[in-house]
Amino acid sequence: MLAFSALVAGSFSFGGLMANEIEPVVLQAMRFALGAVIVGAFAVVSGKLRIVDFHAPWRYLLLGGTFAIYFVMMFEGLKTAAPVSTSAVMTLVPIMTAILSLFILGQRTTPRILLGLGIGAVGALWVIFRGELAALLAFDVGRGEWLYFIGCIAHAFYVPMARKLNRGEAAAASSFLVLTAGALILLVYGWGEISETDYAALPAIVWIALGYLSLGAMAITFVLLNFASMRLAGAKVMAYTYLTPGWVILWELAFGNGLPGPGILLGVGLTMGAVVLLLKHET
Repeated sequence: MLAFSALVAGSFSFGGLMANEIEPVVLQAMRFALGAVIVGAFAVVSGKLRIVDFHAPWRYLLLGGTFAIYFVMMFEGLKTAAPVSTSAVMTLVPIMTAILSLFILGQRTTPRILLGLGIGAVGALWVIFRGELAALLAFDVGRGEWLYFIGCIAHAFYVPMARKLNRGEAAAASSFLVLTAGALILLVYGWGEISETDYAALPAIVWIALGYLSLGAMAITFVLLNFASMRLAGAKVMAYTYLTPGWVILWELAFGNGLPGPGILLGVGLTMGAVVLLLKHET
C-alpha cells in the first residue's frame, strides 16, 4: 500500500497536465483496456487466471463500474482543481471506507483508528480549503473538488465490496476481470466521444500520461489494492491514502511546480500524522 500511494499520487500530477486535452471517459476507456491487457497477460503467464474465476460475472461489472466512476470523476475534477487539493479529497476515502466496511463487512474500528481518521479528515479539509479560514467558514469548495468527492465515494465502496464478492480469485485474476468489465462499461457509455476523438491530433503528453496511468497507476495499483484488501481491514487499506498529498507535492516538485503555501503544508502534515495512528498494530 506504500507503493500504491506513491504510484497513485503520480496520476494526479500527470492528470493535471493533460486533463483538458482529452475527454475523461475517452482516456479512462483506453486506460482500462490497456490495463486489462497488461494485467491479463500477467495473470495468464503466472497461472493465476482460472476458468472458475469467470463465474458470477455480475460481480466484476459492479466493481468495474464503481472504479470507472471514480477515475472519470477524478479527471473531470482535475480540469479545474489543483493536483494537491484534489489529492487531499482522496484522503477523505478512509473514513468513508470505515463506515461502509462496518455496514458491508461488519468490520468495527477502534477508538484509536477513529481518532486517526478524524485527524486525517481535518488535515484533508484544511488542504481543500487552501488553509484559509474564510474559505472554510464560507464552505467555498470548487467544482472540481465536488466532482472528485463523488468519485471518492465510489472508491470507498469498492474496497469492502472487493473483499465481500471475492470467491478465492487471485489478485491478478480479479484485477483483470474488473478492468475488463470497466473497459466494456466505459466503451458502451462513452462510445459517442470515443468514436469522435481525433487520436492523431492528441498532444504527446496525453500518450505519455496514458502509459504511466495504465501501467503504474492502473495495472500495478489494482493488483496491489486487491492484494491488500484481502489481508487488511478496509480502514487500514485506505489509511495509506493519507500519504498521497505528500507524494503529490514531491511529484509536483519533480515537474518544477514548486511547493504549496505553508497553510496547505500544515494540512498535509496532519494527514501524514494520521497514518501513524492508523497503521499501529492492534494487540
